[in-house]
Amino acid sequence: MKGKRRHGTIVRRAVPVLTLALVAGLGVTATGTAAADDPAYAFRDPKLSVDRRVDDLLARLTLDEKISLLHQHQPAIPRLGVKSFKTGTEALHGVAWLGEATVFPQALGLASTWDPSLIKRVGSAVGDETRGFQQERPAGWGLNLWAPVVNPLRDPRWGRNEEGYSEDPYLTGVMATAYGTGLTGGDPDHLKTAPTLKHYLANNNEADRTSTSSDLRPRVLKEYEEQAFKPAIEADAATGVMSSYNLVNGRPATVNPALNDEVRTWSDHDLLNVTDAYAPNNLVSTGSQKYFGTLAEGNAAALKAGIDSFTTDDANSAPTTSAVTSALSTGLLKESDVDTAVRHILSIRVRLGEFDPGGGKYGSIDKSVVNSPAHQKLARKAAADAAVLLKNDNALPLKASSGKNVAVVGPLADTLYTDWYSGTLPYAVTPKEGIAAKLGTPVASSEGVDRITLKNVDTGKYVTAGSDADGEALKESAGSAGTAGQFDLFDWGAGLVTLRSAANGKYVGYNWSNFVNDQAQPGGWFVQQQFAPERQDDGTYLLRYAGYETKEPWWSNPVYLGPTGDDGTLGLVAKTDAAHYTKDVVRSGADEAVAAVKGKDTAVVVVGSMPAINGRENNDRTDMGLAPSQEALVKAVRAANPNTVVVVENSYPTTLGDLRKEVPALLWTTHAGQETGNALADVLFGDVNPAGRLTQTWYASESDLPSILEYDTIKYDRTYQYFKGDPLYEFGYGLSYTSFRYGKPRRVDGGYEVAVTNTGRRAGDEVVQLYTHQRVSRDKQPLKRLEAFERVSLKPGQTRTVKLPLKTGDLAHWDVTRSKWVVESGTYDVLVGASSEDIRSRTSLQVRGETIPARDLSRVTRAENFDDYAGVRLVDESKARGTAVGAAGDGAWLKFADSHLGGGVSKFGARVAGAAGKVEIRLGSPTGTLVGTAQVDGTGSPYTYETVTASLSSAAKGRQDVYLVVSDGIRLSTFSLR
Repeated sequence: MKGKRRHGTIVRRAVPVLTLALVAGLGVTATGTAAADDPAYAFRDPKLSVDRRVDDLLARLTLDEKISLLHQHQPAIPRLGVKSFKTGTEALHGVAWLGEATVFPQALGLASTWDPSLIKRVGSAVGDETRGFQQERPAGWGLNLWAPVVNPLRDPRWGRNEEGYSEDPYLTGVMATAYGTGLTGGDPDHLKTAPTLKHYLANNNEADRTSTSSDLRPRVLKEYEEQAFKPAIEADAATGVMSSYNLVNGRPATVNPALNDEVRTWSDHDLLNVTDAYAPNNLVSTGSQKYFGTLAEGNAAALKAGIDSFTTDDANSAPTTSAVTSALSTGLLKESDVDTAVRHILSIRVRLGEFDPGGGKYGSIDKSVVNSPAHQKLARKAAADAAVLLKNDNALPLKASSGKNVAVVGPLADTLYTDWYSGTLPYAVTPKEGIAAKLGTPVASSEGVDRITLKNVDTGKYVTAGSDADGEALKESAGSAGTAGQFDLFDWGAGLVTLRSAANGKYVGYNWSNFVNDQAQPGGWFVQQQFAPERQDDGTYLLRYAGYETKEPWWSNPVYLGPTGDDGTLGLVAKTDAAHYTKDVVRSGADEAVAAVKGKDTAVVVVGSMPAINGRENNDRTDMGLAPSQEALVKAVRAANPNTVVVVENSYPTTLGDLRKEVPALLWTTHAGQETGNALADVLFGDVNPAGRLTQTWYASESDLPSILEYDTIKYDRTYQYFKGDPLYEFGYGLSYTSFRYGKPRRVDGGYEVAVTNTGRRAGDEVVQLYTHQRVSRDKQPLKRLEAFERVSLKPGQTRTVKLPLKTGDLAHWDVTRSKWVVESGTYDVLVGASSEDIRSRTSLQVRGETIPARDLSRVTRAENFDDYAGVRLVDESKARGTAVGAAGDGAWLKFADSHLGGGVSKFGARVAGAAGKVEIRLGSPTGTLVGTAQVDGTGSPYTYETVTASLSSAAKGRQDVYLVVSDGIRLSTFSLR
């Protein structure tokens, strides 16, 4: 039985659960003695509705059993034959953490294809492989998937940029829906897997991520943030959301009432909402948020807000179940609150086929699907279709017949890196290997990194490492530098490097006691393999340890390497005790690369990032440029061989310096999985005509961006929608080996048609993009807004008519004066082209909508519905719900534009909390005519409100821009002028 919508709320018919069991003729209650797998149990009958099956199973559970299901690790209930169940298998671009499985391009790369049908196929493959593990159920496996990530990529410095799709909410929603539909199987009644959207809401910074608050004014919330989450939920392509770590408008996202009030209104199905890992513990007095005194209070608030499953304390459910039990005993919760959450959980489990004979529709899928030949082929196609050609001065495509003399160099030329949420590579085709396979002959290669020695100037001894596969603790032990004393120095930018031992090819990492050369590549939650050399005035270096954390007593301060034992074993020391090392180059990486490329037909340089170092979960980027040594390497290779092609392999927009001017060809890809090398070769040699397009603005400099903590995309001109500067590469950008001509857009029912012709000599794909711009509006509007797109394949000379849907409702924006969506009357530009700036054809559309009337401030107005502001933060009106505006300094102000005061208003009234001070009512500007002042005595609590009033002068009349100027520490909830 599906719920019926009433004013955006799902209303379900109340049916007593015990009655349902009797109607089914079962007569078995929670204390019955029927066999655990008795097919007479209604919850095991696939012919019954999901709701009826859930009602039956819920009625059979004891209170303790129901409470036990609220933790991520849901225990088995043997008496009913119910198996254990776990929320949270990672599946961002392949099944992760369960062993070898197909690794597809990172999510950002998948979106760069601009091909929803392809992404749906990838999602389906990942869903199949998740099911493929179901027969053996390895530790960590489950059918509730924590993917995709749909946080809009508003700031490229976000450490988790690789996990998202786009800075545009519409494109994000389309891709999430496609991937999610593949994961679910697309059957509304039967789930292949149950995907969970991450991370609700406004989670786009890692710095202090559990204590920072993301301020979302209503327009940003409605037009930007929510629009990335809503489409997949509406399309039944996701079965819930994960709450994020951060606060939103001063309230922890773990207790955000929108989990119920908004998210659940987007679907007719039950949703299963989960917390992020350990987030419940952040809520309490001992956590980072200190929002509630006890875990019982926090868990109760989370359940009431819309959380169903608590992800915390790993597999130990006792703290959660004890807290919920305590909340029930003290009246913070009712059993019906628990029932509501458990109903959501059981609904998903029923739809997954857990209680169907044989596991239901997808119960027979076995491990033969994992990394199948079909999935390998799909991974190669996805990686090739995702590549974006940034520049091409007739350097590409390469000719396999005449271009056999190729060198492939660079730090990423012969390796593949995986990210935190990546699966385990079943095999790895590196760029060097892919190009060699394409040519059918070995290619010259060099990583282009320096090999160095480190000698303590005080002792004259060299740092040495072990030569066996497991390595040894690094020591200062040798008087001369043999192979054991040599290290390959990889520069990742921002002053960070990694050291790989020449003795065994393993990276050096800290193991909480020593530094050992035993790591295949940098990784782990605490990335222990990174260092920061600090050059001293005398030319020596201190080697600072730059891992995430140490267990030393001075862990919060910089720590350095130095001998800590009588045998010279290296450990962590304070800066004053740090060893001074000479850093001598025994082999120049640039010289070796130059030697490899001299005389070759083409030099391919592969540079980029290391996903564990250049920003990732818990670590934002401060630098979007290539590492200095990588940039220098490209310049050296280019000087030695003018036919230089640069491949940039990373997961975020890159500033690139002058390289884009100096080299003839630039190709960008994310870390693209096991088939990276084959896919790159397919593109470089023209077997695949590149058609990937950028899903983010590539800025020329970090100075083009505001603080990463500033979430107001409208006021601070974020993303292509509002950015007024000159980008390095614009949103939607990407080149092809062929060319395309666009006809004029023609209005048809439901949108526009445009003829697109391939005018070149090669077959290729074009991504046809439709944008709109509202010429005149009461409110600040985007410069452009993506409304539709289609990736089309065209043979040389072929023309296709592309249909791009556009409804009048698509032109709506959020009207803060009346808290509703509105389409304004006026002229809208309709722009069709190959990117947000490369507009090939345009027309205009006259819309008969409505005119937003002047504000009526005689009605109670929420302060958050301002038009402009300065010096304020959005804060929690109460711990349960509501947003207020808090002044973060004297002189903070709010603007309420075009307000109709009629023949005059005489009284101002407002609900305020917090500090003592005043609220000034001014006209025209924050320093304009003062028409009244309300004195605030202070309430002593940010959640205790009082009403203050002020008499207004006779100047308060007509149509005016009204400003409220607020003293520091005052919270303003609502106000009116009458």
